[in-house]
Amino acid sequence: MAVRNKKNYIIDLAQLIAWVGLLFSPALVDLTVTGKLHSFVIVFKGTAFFVLPLFTLYALNYYYLVPYFLHRKGKAWWFFLINAVILLAWNLVRFTRPVNFPQEVIDQFGQHIWAMYVGSILAAVFMQALVIAIAVGIRHIMRSNEQKMDAEEQQRKNTEAELVWLKNQLNPHFLFNTLNNISSLTQIDPDQAQERIGQLSDALRYALYDSEAGKVPLAGEVAFMENYIDLMALRCNEKTQVQRSFVLPDHEVMIAPLLFISLIENAFKHGVSARVETVVKIDLHPEGADLCFVCENSLLEKTAEDRSGSGIGLANLKRRLELIYPGNYTYEQQASGGVYRAEVRINNLL
Repeated sequence: MAVRNKKNYIIDLAQLIAWVGLLFSPALVDLTVTGKLHSFVIVFKGTAFFVLPLFTLYALNYYYLVPYFLHRKGKAWWFFLINAVILLAWNLVRFTRPVNFPQEVIDQFGQHIWAMYVGSILAAVFMQALVIAIAVGIRHIMRSNEQKMDAEEQQRKNTEAELVWLKNQLNPHFLFNTLNNISSLTQIDPDQAQERIGQLSDALRYALYDSEAGKVPLAGEVAFMENYIDLMALRCNEKTQVQRSFVLPDHEVMIAPLLFISLIENAFKHGVSARVETVVKIDLHPEGADLCFVCENSLLEKTAEDRSGSGIGLANLKRRLELIYPGNYTYEQQASGGVYRAEVRINNLL
């Protein structure tokens, strides 16, 4: 709103300067040529007699008739009616008042003098209509720009609201799964369960508070993922290998929070079995200016409703990528050779 008000103020100031310049320019040119103040005053009075009524007509349309009538549904006819009445009354005076031409003017132009007079009136009408058209045109451009800004602002608010909603889908998901894992652990190893509860507390603090910012340091996000993997690994027995590799760039990088958790959760949910050998591999590393995240897990036989790559978590991930990094990311997933692999690459992030 402040930007819009400042822009409107600049436009108003520019228009005022233009009208003042139009009012004073002829007299200043005359003063420069003749050097006579008396001549300057005469020219200024003549210019003011011509310009000030046009300025009044322009200001009336620009500040009142166009925004309050032409741009409002069902009231546009008032704009045309009021302008028609103004122009008719203004120019009717020109047609009806007596005109006494000097004899030398009559001698010079003869029978063409009335044609010239009518032509001057028509030229005046054209000038008045042009002034109205300019006021309408400038107002139309300003209105179009304001509508565009409103649309962009509304789109930004909608995007922010959707991002908040999508991120909030992740937090309960994470909490639900982790509490289940710790609940099972309390029956086996209470001391470790207490340690994991502290670990869960740290993870929740990050998920609920630190991740409120639109972007977070990549190092903090990696620390959270390390913590998250430890908690998710509680559900695994000795038949599951959990391998991780996190390589950070040399400089600080900001990234959207909780972006890759859905892939990690998906790997543990669909790629772990207590009966057969399984592997979960998680890798994050820079490649040039890109950040690459790869998550692999063993491909197990699942039902159609419980296959790798399904679920609200991955749908949310794709939607968040589209909103935060539009046209600047790739997401690929494939299943072959007994391995399900998902890769997210964020371009030009580093």
